[in-house]
Amino acid sequence: MIIPKNLDDRILDAVCYFWRTRSRQNQSGGVNSPDYGNRGAVTGGKQLDGFVNLIAEILEENNVPTSSIFKDSNLELPGFYRPNKKWDLLIVDQNVLVAAVEFKSQVGPSFGNNFNNRTEEAMGSALDIWTAYREGVFGKQPPPWLGYFMVLEEEARSSVPVRVRSPHFEILPEFSDTSYIDRYQLFCQKLILERLYSSACLMTTQRESQGEIWFGYPDEELSLYGFVSSLLGAVLSHLSRKR
Repeated sequence: MIIPKNLDDRILDAVCYFWRTRSRQNQSGGVNSPDYGNRGAVTGGKQLDGFVNLIAEILEENNVPTSSIFKDSNLELPGFYRPNKKWDLLIVDQNVLVAAVEFKSQVGPSFGNNFNNRTEEAMGSALDIWTAYREGVFGKQPPPWLGYFMVLEEEARSSVPVRVRSPHFEILPEFSDTSYIDRYQLFCQKLILERLYSSACLMTTQRESQGEIWFGYPDEELSLYGFVSSLLGAVLSHLSRKR
């Protein structure tokens, strides 16, 4: 297994690409455009391509066949509750679904509603694909590796505790006095604990007013290093069984 020595530099390149792409998308729509303002960066997509390409490159550097890596097209997988779902990165080798990765991001100002949307999407996608797997939709094969990758802006509204309203029953104690960063961390930990996803990465990032860009991880167990190592372990194990 090869983890690039310059991985931090390559991650920073992907983070900078993320912010540059969002900025271009925000500026591309006029006032009368349906994608005007911050919504343009949400609906425009593509801002996470730097991360998708980085992980695809690392797979190729570990001798995973390029023909088995799908990142630009042919990304749809059949489901159980719906006909199909488009993932962001697939590894399909000789009709075996080896891995599927979902990439998501969230930038302010609206963290509340978007947090609920993101968590519901992730849980729904996992339920759909695991039920399809149980029902034999992918044929007879080992369970696939599923990954969830989240990039979250770190700023005041995502970093301070948020009040929770629950008039009828007490919330779980771990959610008390938590920020949205805390909640995403708990969410990713629970996705892995409940085996909905094989691994998750939670990256926080900030673009400061003077142009400086940085990134980090609220929990090192949810770092990109661990995410990539887990993915490579699953994919390389699959390839070794073929030999």
